[in-house]
Amino acid sequence: MAFLQAVAKKGETSTKRRSLLPYLLLLPGMVWLIFFFLLPILTLVSTSTKTPGLGIGEFDQTYRFANFWDALVNSHTQFLRSFVYAGIATFAALLIAYPLAYAIAFKSGRWKNVLLVLVVAPFFTSFILRTIAWKQILGGQGIGFKALVWLHIVGADSHVTASTFAVIAGLTYNFLPFMTLPLYSSLERIDPRTMEASGDLYANALTTFRKVTLPLSMPGVVAGTLLTFIPAAGDYVNAEILGNPNTKMIGNVINSRYLQIVDYPTAAALSFTLMVAILIVVTLYIRKAGTEDLV
Repeated sequence: MAFLQAVAKKGETSTKRRSLLPYLLLLPGMVWLIFFFLLPILTLVSTSTKTPGLGIGEFDQTYRFANFWDALVNSHTQFLRSFVYAGIATFAALLIAYPLAYAIAFKSGRWKNVLLVLVVAPFFTSFILRTIAWKQILGGQGIGFKALVWLHIVGADSHVTASTFAVIAGLTYNFLPFMTLPLYSSLERIDPRTMEASGDLYANALTTFRKVTLPLSMPGVVAGTLLTFIPAAGDYVNAEILGNPNTKMIGNVINSRYLQIVDYPTAAALSFTLMVAILIVVTLYIRKAGTEDLV
């Protein structure tokens, strides 16, 4: 009897250990999120409700929530411009990346790994250097500008740099791998026999793409657009290097408020408002696109 009780107690202890194991595995990630996400967010919110103190760079906590409204009203143009630029860049990246990912997934053969390395190769170079390179490419003697002239998109006397086009081109290029890789991953998992079956049912190539390939690749489309739009909306490097004063994005305003004007409350309010706005847009997009296939 005592032996059975000991065995039962040992079994209960083992069950409790197994029930605690998932929480122990989650503990490192939770600690990381608390210290490097939750606490910074709380600090950001706390800073955003302060008002200027007596000295430069000194601020008193007065819980002035009107800072959010003031920041939004004073910078609404840059807010709207950021989302418009990010949306156009995301759409352009999708148009470029989908055929590229499709070709790598289905048509590349033994060159697949080489092409994938080329997709991520720009990450081996500094983000700033890549953006500066685009300033040279779109300059008066750059190959990009000459190509645009040859295609009769711009005139020979036009200036492409320091323009909206240059900023969006930089955003599209810099975040293109974030669109390509999820699309490739999604397309690569599609069974080619499903497309062959579509052809056996007398569907042409366009119908097969519209009815089979595109729906099955939607998880990659959703993931790629999110990974491209979110960082593009908060970017400021492309607008700083490739743009002009009339193409400044909200990231440029936040950067100047933090480092030049030393207006931490307004910068914090803008940062938090941008984060909430992106969260709302992403939530609405995911609800519209559907998440049942995002596995």
